[in-house]
Amino acid sequence: MKQHHIITISGTPGSGKSTIAKNLAHILHAKRVYVGGIRRDLAKEKGVTLDKLNEYALEHPETDIDVDQAAAKQARELAKESIVIAEGRVQFHFLKESIKLYIKADLEEGAKRIWLHMQNDNNKAKRNEANVNSLEELIIKSKEREDNDLARYQKYYQLNHTDENNYDFILDTTKINAEQATQQTLTFINQKIA
Repeated sequence: MKQHHIITISGTPGSGKSTIAKNLAHILHAKRVYVGGIRRDLAKEKGVTLDKLNEYALEHPETDIDVDQAAAKQARELAKESIVIAEGRVQFHFLKESIKLYIKADLEEGAKRIWLHMQNDNNKAKRNEANVNSLEELIIKSKEREDNDLARYQKYYQLNHTDENNYDFILDTTKINAEQATQQTLTFINQKIA
């Protein structure tokens, strides 16, 4: 049976990873595996915010390892039928055969995008982020989240997910919009799978 391509997307908060992943899934008629969504659901099940789950995860590796392994397994299973977009900070590590993308944006710009997105109550509930009352507070929380992610992945996987040498394609979206980011990413993918 033919195995289809798996594309992994990692990156920084507010860089547009999810928007690019959704757009690519639509354009490429691909299936999408979203680790962030799985972890947000897990946090809701436990009655905590994503921030609290990440703090808990520093001493409870199963909240990362089990989710990451299950997502990679699901991606490989789905790849039997179609192209797969696996979005998660460390999926590139679990899916070594994937086309590995890293989407980044300046910390403040990323926080501004998240802040704008959170002004809608539905989006705020979906994100299940820590309660923040200002953009400045969100910038601090974003930095704390990045530090927490780095510590957990170093501890559990002995890797730095922000090391750009891990990836086939790096895109800085700080000064471009979602449409431009999707187009540049798609151009790269089309070259890889042609």
